[in-house]
Amino acid sequence: MNSVSRAISGRAHYGWVVAALVFLVLLIGAGLRATPGVLIVPLEQAFGWSRSTISSAVALNLVLYGLMGPFAGALMQRFGVKRTVLAALLLLASAVALSTLMTSPWQLLLTWGLMVGIGSGVTAAVLAATVVNRWFSERRGVVMGALTASTATGQLVFLPLLASIIQNQSWKSAAWVVAGAAVAIIPLFAWLMVERPANVGLLPYGAKATDRAAEASASNVNPIVIAWQALGRAVKVRDFWILFGSFFICGLSTNGLIGTHFISFCIDGGIPEVRAAGVLAMMGVFDLVGTTLSGWLSDRYDNRRLLAWYYGLRGLSLLYLPYSDFTFWSLGFFGMFYGLDWIATVPPTLRITSDIFGKRDAPVIFGWIFTGHQIGAGVAALGGGVIRTAFGAYTGAFLIAGAMCGLAALTVLAIRRTNVVALPVPA
Repeated sequence: MNSVSRAISGRAHYGWVVAALVFLVLLIGAGLRATPGVLIVPLEQAFGWSRSTISSAVALNLVLYGLMGPFAGALMQRFGVKRTVLAALLLLASAVALSTLMTSPWQLLLTWGLMVGIGSGVTAAVLAATVVNRWFSERRGVVMGALTASTATGQLVFLPLLASIIQNQSWKSAAWVVAGAAVAIIPLFAWLMVERPANVGLLPYGAKATDRAAEASASNVNPIVIAWQALGRAVKVRDFWILFGSFFICGLSTNGLIGTHFISFCIDGGIPEVRAAGVLAMMGVFDLVGTTLSGWLSDRYDNRRLLAWYYGLRGLSLLYLPYSDFTFWSLGFFGMFYGLDWIATVPPTLRITSDIFGKRDAPVIFGWIFTGHQIGAGVAALGGGVIRTAFGAYTGAFLIAGAMCGLAALTVLAIRRTNVVALPVPA
């Protein structure tokens, strides 16, 4: 039992300290993942690299971020959350710091592509899910929602700050700020992080004494085996592929395209980088509202129809964007409308996954569906850069993304209304 757990004993459950600590880690991870969006134009100007070359590193980053999801939990299970996250933070800080020394595109791929992609895949949703499942028996939804909000909060905190630093100093200064943030959280995390409630003589928040044995037995299962077995069973179900494909389009039309290229798109239109970053940060604020409201709606209405509306409206906003006139009102309207819809697809997608595959298998299978999300994001990050390099504008990229959102809106309606599929775990 550490000094902090002793100090708050009897007044608050230590799980809230762990949740706050993980929120800070996820916030920094989200800010770091958003950083390439403000670096594209400065790197283009500093090195003369094409936008497609820079985007290829971002694409690698996004794909690895998604692919790490099903396996990051295995590392946390084998080596512990503390060791795994500390290693990831060190990797992230080292990658960003080393990037200030780069002179060739392969070094960009190594640092912002490979190293940041692997590190950020650990400081992501799987960390939140692991901590929530270990530390909370009650209020899991509230805690998971708060931790998910770290993505929008990180974007809101970091993007305007980094854009201002780049404008007034240099991109290297912004990189050092991000690396410093990753380093700064390391001693705090090492001091306060506790693996499990039992390590400080507690049960998970809201748990009964009988729950301790169940927690211990669950820790003996190999999560890598579970991940591959769940995928092997899920690929035989048609609705898995509909969800995978629609989430591919979700990633393509959000962090792959807007998250990566929106600031560069605004700069092409004569909007200063700081103002463009502010619009992107504003989307994060509306994202909090939209995602929370979407969760409420997903408990009350047909989730297939919710997804159809979300993808359809997102598609319309993307079709509108290249023909906006870059005024405050037009970009503000897009930021508000698109922001409300940014991650609104997550609650109904997760709910449908649970309805189809059952609560036992849903978390792992959703991890594989999220992999599709990040593959789509990688395709858009690279494709957007290639289109901009080839045609001198992003118009084609936005039109393609808008059309694909329309396709997703139609295909999700083909998901069976309620169809719990029995997926027996092999002996």
